[in-house]
Amino acid sequence: MRDNDSATDSAAIAVITPERGSPRDAGPATSTAATAATAATAAAHGTTTASQTTPAARSAGFGRGALLAALAVATFSLTFPGTALALEGMGPWTVVALRELLAAALAGACLAAFRVRVPERRHWAGIAVVTGGVVLGFPLLTTFALQTSTTSHAAVVIGLLPLTTAAFSALRTGARPSRTFWIASLTGAVVVIGFAVQQSGGTPSTGDLFLFASLLVCAAGYAEGGRLARHMPGWQVIGWALVLALPLAVVGTAVALSIEPLHLTGRSVAGLLWLAVGSTFLGMVAWYRGMATIGVAKASQLQLAQPLLTLVWSVLLLGERLPPAAPVAALAVLVCIAVTQRTRG
Repeated sequence: MRDNDSATDSAAIAVITPERGSPRDAGPATSTAATAATAATAAAHGTTTASQTTPAARSAGFGRGALLAALAVATFSLTFPGTALALEGMGPWTVVALRELLAAALAGACLAAFRVRVPERRHWAGIAVVTGGVVLGFPLLTTFALQTSTTSHAAVVIGLLPLTTAAFSALRTGARPSRTFWIASLTGAVVVIGFAVQQSGGTPSTGDLFLFASLLVCAAGYAEGGRLARHMPGWQVIGWALVLALPLAVVGTAVALSIEPLHLTGRSVAGLLWLAVGSTFLGMVAWYRGMATIGVAKASQLQLAQPLLTLVWSVLLLGERLPPAAPVAALAVLVCIAVTQRTRG
């Protein structure tokens, strides 16, 4: 599970550089050796070459990737209920700081145990985007939002995340989605904004503003993490992003514990542990690996179920009563996202 970017690049260069001759000119022996070298480096990096890929292998790989992405979505659907439980025993700054500190300690231990090499310099800008969006921005903004919003309300607003992620991915990769994609995207945005305004009495609440901001930073982190996971294992992407945030997590924990009261209960501890181990680390490991295998668009399609799952958890775990508009808005957003997935190509 080590990062083998430099090794892979070196092997590829050694095969194709003019000084060494092209495989076509070098004869059967050199061509065979080149194929073997490429296959070996691909195997070491956890990828496959074109000659190794068969329809059965592609189908099996897609199935594994889809399963990983689906497990991640199920994990993420419990993030808001877990945050609500953690807030029962500690303040918002404490929840976020301890969440990141515990997750970063776990990630750092895994990276050290497997003796993973530090990523190449060219990857650190992308890792910083993942840190700012997924590790720090989204948890902080949604935690503040859940102080005034219910988990069911937040789930509907965050239902726009697949659309936002697809849009960021399109901008990042230079793709040009169709007009239908943008019409469906804007329709979904209008549905969510209308729901938020209707539930808050005519104007978006402070919690809604936090949620809309969290959509943007999280989508940027998702899209960039999905790109990085094509160059290094997904667990290393989130692992190094968490390690990068460790200094802030240490300082933040010390400050938060000094200014916010702490009343630990079984429910609050369980919520915090789920956030740190499940949502922040293990869920992201599965998510980035799934996105790297089946693509950002396909993974986003699986994420359609997340708002509806969160609505179920909010009733079962927190005893919340759903406003009639919540499931209707969630289903409307689901339809809009389904249209974008069919039209993006």
